[in-house]
Amino acid sequence: MTDAGTEAGTTNAGEEERTYRGLPSAFPYAFRASESRLFKTYVLVGGLAALFVVLAFTAALINLMGETASAQGGTFTFSRAFFIVLMVLVFAPLVAPVLLVARHHRRVGPNLNYERALAVGGYLFFLGLYVSLAVSVPPALQDDSPGALGAFLYSLPTPSAAVPPVVAVVAIYLAHRRFR
Repeated sequence: MTDAGTEAGTTNAGEEERTYRGLPSAFPYAFRASESRLFKTYVLVGGLAALFVVLAFTAALINLMGETASAQGGTFTFSRAFFIVLMVLVFAPLVAPVLLVARHHRRVGPNLNYERALAVGGYLFFLGLYVSLAVSVPPALQDDSPGALGAFLYSLPTPSAAVPPVVAVVAIYLAHRRFR
């Protein structure tokens, strides 16, 4: 009886080693465990995008700290904190589909429709970020001949730039709720 318990304990330890232990190891685990090629592409693209976002926001924060190092006051502290909050608002939806699928595989098992739905949600977030950036381009930097779609996006009011990423985040949440 102890032999069977030891064997079962060995199997559980082996399974635990093959899962993930945090954000960095969730990406390889989700890639290995996934059955969807679409989701595997999202793991690669989303991981690279998340890494780029962290590096870009870190560089911007270092630049901001260098420019405001001699200044004192609440405005500069607030702008630094705003950079961090903005980075989290961009970073979290990029990694959420990967973390959700990794967690689903560990707890429930594979589900091809779930993986595909979250990959589509992740790619919609990319599209939402692109549309958001196009809407928020200052008039001085806008292209002279943007085409019909570009002209439409430039004509939208700047506050509406937040809508496409928020819609994509809601789509990721709804896909998670529907297909889990």
